[in-house]
Amino acid sequence: MSLQYDGGATITQDEKTDSICDDGVFIEIKKLGGNSRRIRSKIGIEAGLDTVWNILTDYEKLADLIPGLAVSKVVEKNDKFARIFQIGQQNLPFGLKFNAKGVIDCYEKDVEILPNGKKREIKFKMIEGDFTNFEGTWLIEQLSKRKREEDEVIGEEWQTTLSYLVDVKPKMWLPVRLVEGRLSKEIKTNLSCIRDEAKRVITTVTSV
Repeated sequence: MSLQYDGGATITQDEKTDSICDDGVFIEIKKLGGNSRRIRSKIGIEAGLDTVWNILTDYEKLADLIPGLAVSKVVEKNDKFARIFQIGQQNLPFGLKFNAKGVIDCYEKDVEILPNGKKREIKFKMIEGDFTNFEGTWLIEQLSKRKREEDEVIGEEWQTTLSYLVDVKPKMWLPVRLVEGRLSKEIKTNLSCIRDEAKRVITTVTSV
């Protein structure tokens, strides 16, 4: 297995879009107008689609993996659907804490087979909480390609990327700049923690 991922940020002339890349995590923030933001992010993970999927859908365990997630509790669960209550928590200066809580509906999609791999996604939407709008998609893509040495095919390589897209609009009493900054840091941490957990799972499996 090998992984190749170019996390470089693309410089854009759009004044309403900011792109950053840190520790292999690409994040792009787009101002949609008013108090709304669209945040796109992506990370390369050295694990298969199924491994990453199992981590994402073990909803209650997410609070153990992600530092900024204080609570993640499944309220309702059935085939391809989960309703989750979550509380996110971030430390602020002077001993203060920023808390955001909400009830989120998650819709798990079937695996889609691609010409050179496969993908699977989770659509989510906050139905109750500290945001006027909070919805988006988790997308896992596992792409494969033939490994060549000179003109001879000697095997197959694959690479997995995890993408996160969210449209967010905080309620009027929440400063959008504060929310934007906190969410960007939180998303970077979340993706990095999922990558680290996937690596731990793979290492454990291969060492048995």
